[in-house]
Amino acid sequence: MASVRLARGLWRGCSKRFISIASTPQLSTAEIAQRRNDLFTKEKERQLSLNPRIEKIEVKHVGKSHPGTLFIMNKGLSTPYSCAMHLSEWYTKRSVLALVDGQHWDMYRPLTHSCEIQFLTFKDEDAEEVNKAYWRSCAMILGCILEQAFKDEYSITLVKAPEVPVTSGAFCYDVILDSKLDAWTPTEENLRSLSKDAFRLIQKDLLFEVLDVDAKVALEIFEYNKYKQDMVEERAQNSKGVVTVHRFGDFVDISEGPHISRTSLCDQYEVTAAHNLQSSQSELRRRFQGISVPYHLKLYHTIWHRLRKRSQKLITERRPKETNDRNEITNIEPA
Repeated sequence: MASVRLARGLWRGCSKRFISIASTPQLSTAEIAQRRNDLFTKEKERQLSLNPRIEKIEVKHVGKSHPGTLFIMNKGLSTPYSCAMHLSEWYTKRSVLALVDGQHWDMYRPLTHSCEIQFLTFKDEDAEEVNKAYWRSCAMILGCILEQAFKDEYSITLVKAPEVPVTSGAFCYDVILDSKLDAWTPTEENLRSLSKDAFRLIQKDLLFEVLDVDAKVALEIFEYNKYKQDMVEERAQNSKGVVTVHRFGDFVDISEGPHISRTSLCDQYEVTAAHNLQSSQSELRRRFQGISVPYHLKLYHTIWHRLRKRSQKLITERRPKETNDRNEITNIEPA
């Protein structure tokens, strides 16, 4: 019964608070998150100030609809979303990613040169990269709600969102919780609470911003997370000292992307499992998992139940073997 009482007292908003037996950390989880957000904003403003003179670029639309349309846009300021606004509301609402000179591009990543552009949706014949971006974004949402779910006296460290294919059956995020919670096992009630948090966040229709920063800046942004700092150093070696970070709302994370344009592209979203991982580290690492489908898919209850059950199995970072149901999520027929 003790574990049940603990589980009920974990979440923010619960009337009964537990007294922390550990020393007070230098900064709370919320303060660390706010610091990341402030540093992201500061760096974004600094980068914008480097080019006070507006330069024009030509962006040619090469999609099936309105081919050849030419946009005169602002270099380093205008984004694919800016171009979509000149086409129609359909493009602004349906576009998930852009293809800029053949390169997959976030909808809110500024355009840096004259180029050809095409907009990608979930309905495209080849939606592999769109589906990857969707899974990646769902994992980032999971990291956000996990970081915000626990009360201040319980520390939580975000480790990483493993890059797993949609065919694995679930997206996931690895975290390390306060050592006082090592004996705690999330209940179905806890998972439902996380799912509700995700739904509320999705409904805010937050856009995914992207920023390329020097490794020094990234290390400062993630100063209080040793796992993220290790990630910064690793990625900086492979990208000439540049690290890509993304933000929606006030949540900032390391991610190469690309990501979907807005959180509202998600519809059904459920946190389905939490697994303890074997680790050589002293801390207990947990992998939270979930499943989601985009707004345009409405699934029969029986299909969703089957996908949900599949998503509860521990996801590894090894690519799963091909099976007869490999397209179960991406090409499923709507209700």
